[in-house]
Amino acid sequence: MQKVILFYFLFINILAFLIYGYDKFFASKTKARRISENELHTFAIIGGFLGATLAMALFHHKTSKRSFLLIHVVILLVWIAAIIYYLTQLHFISSLFSI
Repeated sequence: MQKVILFYFLFINILAFLIYGYDKFFASKTKARRISENELHTFAIIGGFLGATLAMALFHHKTSKRSFLLIHVVILLVWIAAIIYYLTQLHFISSLFSI
């Protein structure tokens, strides 16, 4: 199960990185299909927060828009809290069985 979760996170983060890069590339083209901010946030929410953050930093995409950044930071904090919670619970559960 842990391998499936790892592969999912790798896939979704690579995809988020590519989606943010695509949106940045076409940001200057007026008639090109852009990706909505809600869709960009959705990729971060479903696990692509690292790829999204890396793309934002690397491509300087959406970094000057405060409302976007605020939502992104909230998503990051929620994911960090969830990961910490998961890891502490996993350690607690494994320590129960190592008695």
